[in-house]
Amino acid sequence: MLFITLILGLFILEIYEPVRQAVILPFTSMIATACSWMIQLFDSNVIAEGDIIRNAVTYQGIQIAPGCNGVEAMIILFAALMAFPSSFGYKLKGLFWGFIAIQALNSVRIISLFYLLQWDKVWFDWFHLYLWQALIILDALVVWLIWLRYLPKNSDKSNISDNNNDQLAASESAA
Repeated sequence: MLFITLILGLFILEIYEPVRQAVILPFTSMIATACSWMIQLFDSNVIAEGDIIRNAVTYQGIQIAPGCNGVEAMIILFAALMAFPSSFGYKLKGLFWGFIAIQALNSVRIISLFYLLQWDKVWFDWFHLYLWQALIILDALVVWLIWLRYLPKNSDKSNISDNNNDQLAASESAA
């Protein structure tokens, strides 16, 4: 129930106009600037203008719209991490590494879409609408599964040893 509550609350918060203006749009522009900087390492004809990455020669460009900035994947990951029982510190580690993984893959997504648009609009549309949308959400799921895999088992070990001690005490009193 906590997972659903967090998902709904955070998605509603994301589309709330003051939050969109103060947080989402500046964050999206920051992503465009970072991706443009990475592209400029290999292609000096690229510029970023707000949330748009554009080829300075052909003027073809992509706009990173809300929904294409990785925020939704982070909301899903955040809700999954917070809803699962673990220490707060371990949840923070999951959020940190999850943010890195999601934004790294999202940067690959944005850069590849920029070059796909330069090459062929049909392929751009297919990759944008079908492949990359699913891969970004899948990235959040994979991060959560990896986080689960390395979840500390300290509390489980203490419960097991308590159960063993109870069983031992019960067998000794029966004898």
